[in-house]
Amino acid sequence: MLDAQAVAKLINRDPEIMGGTPVFMGTRVPIKTMFDHLEGGYTLDGFLEQFPSVHREQAVAVLQLAKDLLVSEVR
Repeated sequence: MLDAQAVAKLINRDPEIMGGTPVFMGTRVPIKTMFDHLEGGYTLDGFLEQFPSVHREQAVAVLQLAKDLLVSEVR
């Protein structure tokens, strides 16, 4: 699972950028946009083609973070 420092390198949340919406670090692309595209039937490659400022490694790491959060055991 990713630690807080790793997450901070992936996701930026700054009130000066997109009103504080969480975006991929170094871009203005909201994280939610990737999930909306995937939900709408786009492939990850399709999303990355439309948003070339997002690197594949960033997108995969965010997906891994979401997976880790969703499948972790509740204790």
